[in-house]
Amino acid sequence: MATRFFCDSNCELCYTEVDRLNLEEIRMPYILDGVEYLYDFGRNTDFESFYASMKAGSMPTTAALNELNYTELFEPVFKAGDDIFYIAFSSKLSGTFHSMNMAVAELLKVYPDRKFTHFDTKAMSAGAGIQVYYAMELKNSGASDAEVLEFLNDFSKKVRTLFSVDDLHHLKKGGRVSGTAAALGTMLGIKPILRVDEEGFLTPLSKVRGTNLVYKYFTDAVKETAIDLDKYNVWILHANCLDRAENLKKRVEEVTKGKACVKITMVGPVIASHCGAGTLGIVFPSKTR
Repeated sequence: MATRFFCDSNCELCYTEVDRLNLEEIRMPYILDGVEYLYDFGRNTDFESFYASMKAGSMPTTAALNELNYTELFEPVFKAGDDIFYIAFSSKLSGTFHSMNMAVAELLKVYPDRKFTHFDTKAMSAGAGIQVYYAMELKNSGASDAEVLEFLNDFSKKVRTLFSVDDLHHLKKGGRVSGTAAALGTMLGIKPILRVDEEGFLTPLSKVRGTNLVYKYFTDAVKETAIDLDKYNVWILHANCLDRAENLKKRVEEVTKGKACVKITMVGPVIASHCGAGTLGIVFPSKTR
């Protein structure tokens, strides 16, 4: 008997890391121009085409996995005599976990000796990815499942996720801002700063005008609250705006006097469907979320 660790593609690790860390994949769905796709951690994803479609006016949407999807993912593992430890994105941001819970409940009736652990990172994108990454580094170094869970319970409270969007119309679609605010904000270059809070919800923090003030807000946050930069990377995420991500990386390295190892990662189609192209974010270990 062994434990097999799962993560979903909303954590936005690159497939090369998923393979290296020995993770099982849960591919989350998105719909573009009437066609449903499963995001595969970038394994075969045409990011250029996806973002070009958005630029041309396509409005991708997302969907939840259903009970059968989860049964098909998890039953072979239980049938093989293994347990499951799933490190997941925030349950507050999707109804998919209701379907998962129903599927697991039925499977455990058939396989009562098996164990299913669901750890809610209360995060999204790289905020979840950083937790998956370091939990698996610990696991692969020989830690027990209990030690991994203990690490996650502590580390999750310290993962700060901040981001700013370029196009407020995507937040309008998700009910985060009104139509009037979206139109005016986009026209005036207003960029809301949001975070993923302690419960896993998206929460507005501030509004700034222009990208330079976004950079300042993020770097000030790192300078004032970041901890353990000798142990953990800072992750910058971008939705098809690599130039901004590289600019932010330089600024973070400057304010941390080179102490921070900064990684840049692309926002995938599922998360981009909600935040839009041009989104820029930062994830780092902090005194508080």
